[in-house]
Amino acid sequence: MAQPSPLQDTVMLARSFLFVPGHRPERFEKAVASGADVVILDLEDAVAADRKEEARGNVAAWLDQGHQAVVRVNGAGTEWYADDLDAVGGRTSVVMVPKAEDPAELTGLTDRLPAGTGIVPLVETAAGVLKAFEVCAVSSVLRPAFGGVDLAAQLGVDHTSYDALRHARSALVVAAAAAGRAAPVDGVTTAVRDNAVLRADIAHAIGLGYGGKLCVHPEQVGTTNRDFTPADEQIAWAHRVVAAAGHGSATVVDGQMVDRPVLLRAQAVLARARAAGSGPVATGDE
Repeated sequence: MAQPSPLQDTVMLARSFLFVPGHRPERFEKAVASGADVVILDLEDAVAADRKEEARGNVAAWLDQGHQAVVRVNGAGTEWYADDLDAVGGRTSVVMVPKAEDPAELTGLTDRLPAGTGIVPLVETAAGVLKAFEVCAVSSVLRPAFGGVDLAAQLGVDHTSYDALRHARSALVVAAAAAGRAAPVDGVTTAVRDNAVLRADIAHAIGLGYGGKLCVHPEQVGTTNRDFTPADEQIAWAHRVVAAAGHGSATVVDGQMVDRPVLLRAQAVLARARAAGSGPVATGDE
């Protein structure tokens, strides 16, 4: 890929991704003001068939004003896909693709969009989970996202069950790491105003190796940002590790041997902390 855009840089370290329906343009600025690291303008699930064209026009017009946002397009097998790509190509540097499961389709999308456009594949089908590494390995992929609600429906399980979706969630973490991509983004919490459920979902995701979360309501953003931001004690530990490793010889920090994997983990903690301190990047010039 070409040199990443500011939006792409943000996507790769973002904690919170807030969906906004494309047919509700009065909510676009409110989404930016929510503090979400990334705003996703949605042309897919949140928009009824008879409002797709309207949503497409709203999104294109807002992006033409110089704003930045990820756009979730409709899937490759739908009647809206081609028009979505025509509307957003060149207007955003990041596109989210639903039900991503075919690496060849993503490669074709890469070739169709302007050079340097990044992709966030939303893995939300059984086939997508089984092909997760190949999906993540497509050159334009920035990081994957997990769609637990759709996957659970296909599997016939409860989307709120940690046990039922643990394997699929972990498979995406492993695939992203193997492909050299940023940590995946966890799916939505449908209990919109239940902060205890949201925090439990975030803790579960972090424990599996996720680095961010999709949000469907502005009230979820603050908690998501706080819980995905490294705690002060983690940051202090990371600084100690980096300082000790700088001496150029094997050493021990807090009773733990510091070798390259430990150093890389510490550097990743500091990178997330720096990103959290830089504030949201959801609007402005590319």
